[in-house]
Amino acid sequence: MMITELLIMVFSVMTGLCVGSFLNVCIYRLPASRSIVFPGSFCPHCNQPIRWYDNIPVVSYVLLMGRCRVCHAAISPRYPIVESLTGLFALCVYLNWGLSSASVIYFLFICALITLTFIDIDHQILPDVITLSGMVAGLCVGFLLPGMTVMDSVLGLVAGGGSLYAVAWVYQLLTGRDGMGGGDIKLLAMMGTFIGWQGVIFTIFFGSLIGALIGGAIMMHTRKTLKLAIPFGPFLSIGAMTYLFWGSEIIDWYISGFGGMR
Repeated sequence: MMITELLIMVFSVMTGLCVGSFLNVCIYRLPASRSIVFPGSFCPHCNQPIRWYDNIPVVSYVLLMGRCRVCHAAISPRYPIVESLTGLFALCVYLNWGLSSASVIYFLFICALITLTFIDIDHQILPDVITLSGMVAGLCVGFLLPGMTVMDSVLGLVAGGGSLYAVAWVYQLLTGRDGMGGGDIKLLAMMGTFIGWQGVIFTIFFGSLIGALIGGAIMMHTRKTLKLAIPFGPFLSIGAMTYLFWGSEIIDWYISGFGGMR
């Protein structure tokens, strides 16, 4: 491996870690409608400002043993998890698409999905400020992605939003209850502008499969009924990211496996 490539890989991870730290700010503040710029980072328990050397992604958490330096309250392990995930995905994006405009776009898309995933887990909401602005961004830059055109982004938007809207409408018609929030519809519409209608179909099926498996396991463990509210956004995000990195291979494997059956 060339030294230059190794340095780029290290830089990608470090950049991802720093961006992940900012994503933690967004995850904490956006649901509360607070500014993600001011004030600077602070302890969620004692509200004391966090010094720069206590705000180094992952490293500071380990050195402080997961506690605030001032009040010694425990800090959620979600912070280093989000930072580590973002750093890992930054590396994966570089390894797949190199130094290109596609890498930047895909990385920002994944950052949006990470942020939405953890907000949905915590609050069961998907902020419009991310989903709606993401739709606009996808329509504007989607044609820069491999195999995508402006029409692909438009069709992805329609397929993503329209498919889940139809499912939600039928469910409400049959049961008289809302089974899917508008946030999920906007999320899949946003995804469609980046991954096209083919990616939307894959995301729905793969996300539903993972959701059914994990949701079933949770209900068995908690002994709760099917009325247990489980956010669907994280599973859609898993489906979309899986499509980005392994979608073609999974589809080819599925077609070759079942196509050969008689």
